[in-house]
Amino acid sequence: MQKLQSTIEDIKKHPLTNAYIKGSDKSLDVLGYTEHGIRHATIVSQNASKIISKLGYDSRLVELAEIAGYLHDIGNVVNRKGHSISGALLAVEILKDLKFPENEIASIIRAIGNHDEEEGGEPVSNIAAAIILADKADIHRSRVRNSNMITFDIHDRVNYAATYSSVDADADSKIIFLNLTIDTQVSQIMEYFEIFLSRMMICRKAAVFLNCKFEILVNDIRLL
Repeated sequence: MQKLQSTIEDIKKHPLTNAYIKGSDKSLDVLGYTEHGIRHATIVSQNASKIISKLGYDSRLVELAEIAGYLHDIGNVVNRKGHSISGALLAVEILKDLKFPENEIASIIRAIGNHDEEEGGEPVSNIAAAIILADKADIHRSRVRNSNMITFDIHDRVNYAATYSSVDADADSKIIFLNLTIDTQVSQIMEYFEIFLSRMMICRKAAVFLNCKFEILVNDIRLL
């Protein structure tokens, strides 16, 4: 009897997956970064698969995007620097253990290894493009660990000011849009662009790779 294809649920149940994600988040907590745990992994996973699905790709590619999104940050358990490359290599062990075919392993690790623009990441595949967009769209106050607003740096302030964020795709209009609600009493909109300009540039490249335009709505105003 032929083995059924492994799924996102198999990935989530694998002990190394949980160990790597939780270990990554602990390290980044010590280093002062925003939340990068199960919550972030889940949101990126769901949004990456949503983008691929909305654009009409087949169901298996949707699942692979979901898997790559869930695993995309596990390299932080090794070190923040080079985490996209180390994450791709760590993912191989999990994927091989779950008997993923070689071509699917290659697709997943290509996406993981190219999700971070600061490490030379590029939208080299549809899955990679979707993960870039899903990852950069996760801007929200729930990611801020620091409870003392007086000591916020600009990253804490911008994330805390974001009370709503979502990313979606429209296949008919060929638009991928990031929708944000920012509390301007906490942070001015210009501060968002000040620290996230490089992220928005790679998001635009990712959207173009998917044959779409990239738009940003902030407080119901189209800014890009």
